[in-house]
Amino acid sequence: MVDPGPGLAEHRDRILAEVADARRVHLLVTHHHPDHAEGAPALARALGVPVIGPGPWADQRLHPGDEWETDDGRLVPVPTPGHSPDHTVFHWPEGDAVFVGDLLLGEGETTWGGEYPGCVADYLQSLEVLEDLGAGTLYSAHGPPITDSPQRIGRFREHRLRRIREVAELRRRRPQASPEELTAEVYGTELPRRLEVAALESIRAILHHLQGG
Repeated sequence: MVDPGPGLAEHRDRILAEVADARRVHLLVTHHHPDHAEGAPALARALGVPVIGPGPWADQRLHPGDEWETDDGRLVPVPTPGHSPDHTVFHWPEGDAVFVGDLLLGEGETTWGGEYPGCVADYLQSLEVLEDLGAGTLYSAHGPPITDSPQRIGRFREHRLRRIREVAELRRRRPQASPEELTAEVYGTELPRRLEVAALESIRAILHHLQGG
């Protein structure tokens, strides 16, 4: 089980029903964000297993060389920071697939980046790591499976590089502009309120990247 999701009782009960006949369950999380891992502790208690992965929800940390056997092959953790500092994907070699968490989304061409200084460089490097795995299918935590892996990775990379170029040009033209002013230039003034903070943190992360961070 990868990324059991939020801590909602109905959601938890549906997952427990799905694994009711399982001989063994491995409970893995890709990163610490609540929509991926908040429900893990309650599931772990109900199943009598540890939560494995990064972040405060985990009982057992990931280590080099870890892997988990399933009835369909191995799951191998691969560090992929960027979306968060602790982000990890799980490679399924026998299935020619990777469970990618939020490294890529099943739709669109971008995922959020702005959680910590250095996240932009980390994210671009993690896309290379994912590309090198060469998997045919990518299972994102949001949206349908990705079956055009090379093209989709390329789209996400180009979106991030395009945004970096856009911010760099704005900074060149308006060197005294604040991050808030640059955010308004990039995203417009009609950005939904719930996205304002995320957009601002993304711009700040790009500015840090442009300064060599």
